[in-house]
Amino acid sequence: MIPDERQALSLHERYGSSERIVKHCRTVARVSLIISDALAARGKAIDGRATMAGALLHDIGRTRTQTIEHGYVGASLLEQEGVDGIVVEIVRRHVGAGISREEAEALGFPEGDYIPRTLEQKVMCFSDKMVSSDVVRPFEEEVKRFQRKGHDVDRLRGLKEEIQQALGEDPEPLIFSTT
Repeated sequence: MIPDERQALSLHERYGSSERIVKHCRTVARVSLIISDALAARGKAIDGRATMAGALLHDIGRTRTQTIEHGYVGASLLEQEGVDGIVVEIVRRHVGAGISREEAEALGFPEGDYIPRTLEQKVMCFSDKMVSSDVVRPFEEEVKRFQRKGHDVDRLRGLKEEIQQALGEDPEPLIFSTT
């Protein structure tokens, strides 16, 4: 099942998501929709429904933990709910700019690679990095936050570059002109 907006919001309610989490997820979903629609208009194969569902549900794991584990925790909750694997993997792989197999092992995560691989995963992950709370902001603000925290800025910049290559243009003007 790929949840529509009503079903996604119902899952948030069932798991006790705060209004703040839901507002953030809805904002990320709006950004994801802008990018997905632009990619589809350019002939790129992207499952917009799955991308939207993943965006709406990406932080549902925060009902159980506020750590970087929320991605795989949320994915596990969605698996239990019978949510389609494409959406589950979007949620699992959205944290940071992705978490490598080696990083996951060092963090004590379940074995696996948590780096966004599909276009849907990349679009949602990038969209999440464009949103702080429920405010869309310049990508460079997230780069600075990554630098302050000692995260992999090259992987983050690479994520934007991949979206830019797929679109054929910088995604930021597109996002800011429609949000």
